[in-house]
Amino acid sequence: MFSPASPQAQSIARLWWWMCGVGGLIWLAVIAVMFYTVRSARGRRGPDDLQHVATPTHKRLERIVAGAVFGTILVLVGFLIYDFGVGRALAQHPSRALTIELIGHQWWWEVQYDDPDPSKRLVTANEIHIPTGQPVQFKLSSTDVIHSFWVPNLNGKRDLIPGYTSSHWITADTPGVYRGQCAEFCGLQHAKMALDIIAEPPDQFRAWMARSSQPNTPPVDSVALSGQRVFLTAGCSTCHTIGGTAAQATVGPSLTHLKSRPWIAAGTLRNTRANLEGWIVNPQAFKPGTHMPSIPFQPRELTALLAYLETLK
Repeated sequence: MFSPASPQAQSIARLWWWMCGVGGLIWLAVIAVMFYTVRSARGRRGPDDLQHVATPTHKRLERIVAGAVFGTILVLVGFLIYDFGVGRALAQHPSRALTIELIGHQWWWEVQYDDPDPSKRLVTANEIHIPTGQPVQFKLSSTDVIHSFWVPNLNGKRDLIPGYTSSHWITADTPGVYRGQCAEFCGLQHAKMALDIIAEPPDQFRAWMARSSQPNTPPVDSVALSGQRVFLTAGCSTCHTIGGTAAQATVGPSLTHLKSRPWIAAGTLRNTRANLEGWIVNPQAFKPGTHMPSIPFQPRELTALLAYLETLK
């Protein structure tokens, strides 16, 4: 949040800095009054101090307290007006925008790029590419419990509520990779429910969309072909989708272009062959409570499956 990369995040950051600055000045004023009060009361002891209630010092203190109360009211009203102004600015909806449906699951993110033609909808997981300088609308929903979408560099957080669709807007000014996180406790692995937003120039974004919309090239290597058969027959296809194959399940993340993503398991592990093997063999070791089951593959089957998954680029 201290490095805003969008107009929305800049508005929030400015509000925060004003609140921090004014709050800091108020804290310094309170500390100064405290020392002043201690010093003015030095040497007074016992019940005889009551006779000093009407002294000039106490009258000054009363005026200070009254002024502080009035100042507090002004500060609160001022920040209330400023806060409403920021809220109205964040609620502005551009007439034309890229629309992305973001669906929360325990504990991963499903990402769907809207298209008038349902057959051309791009579906991926735990990674969102957006063009810089263009508004993006996120339609947020959840399939199980309340989640919360928060990318501090780009905007404030917004809850994903089961049975309800809400909207969130982002316009990234600067290319880069921005980490997002579920910001509402959603169960055992809440802390390991992350995602990346990759903001890139429009031409690079369009090139990524074109590549990602294509199915994977069918494997030609005999080991990878064997791995594809393992994937389709061993139970993997009952949860996952791989474009261009018979695997079209939506229980777990889409794996169509798995090896193009830098992370697996919603930001838990780097997408390396060793980590992928460990995740397949024993996902509970990395993410206890995950719905990903352990399947007892034979060594030859596991080697072939990994070879096939490595081709999903």
